Amino acid sequence: MFVPFESLPDDSKIWIYQSNRKFSDIEIQEIEHELKIFLDNWTAHGQHLEASFVTRYNRFIIIAVNQEVQAATGCSIDASVQLIQTFEQKYNVDLLDKMNVTFKMGEHVAFKPLIEFKKLAKEKAVSGNTIVFNNLLNTVGEWKDFWEVPASESWHNRFF
Repeated sequence: MFVPFESLPDDSKIWIYQSNRKFSDIEIQEIEHELKIFLDNWTAHGQHLEASFVTRYNRFIIIAVNQEVQAATGCSIDASVQLIQTFEQKYNVDLLDKMNVTFKMGEHVAFKPLIEFKKLAKEKAVSGNTIVFNNLLNTVGEWKDFWEVPASESWHNRFF
């Protein structure tokens, strides 16, 4: 059952997917439409999941589920991953590779494979003050507080 993202409690489970390229506004509209339909019908063991999503920077898809109502299970999580894989194929993007880094260069959101980000750090093209997107978070509350942070305050700090 789709609910407004803002209504989810802070301990709701999240999954953050980053695209290796920026989606067009039309692609985002299509993705959001498909996500709403999917989440309206998303179930675990026959029970509707109270779930929502947000998109950010035309690059991120964040799905959340209120586990106080009904926890997502293996099969329901697999169904959501299948939807993400459908987006990958339809839009020719990579959303599941966690070995990439998305970060801000001024107002621009940049995307680099991890090995290239390490090289940028070594060359001092990025620093501990560079704002990175920490996609390894587990809850809505963590996402609100620790998603866009200086690299020195995330797992990226090992590169500086």
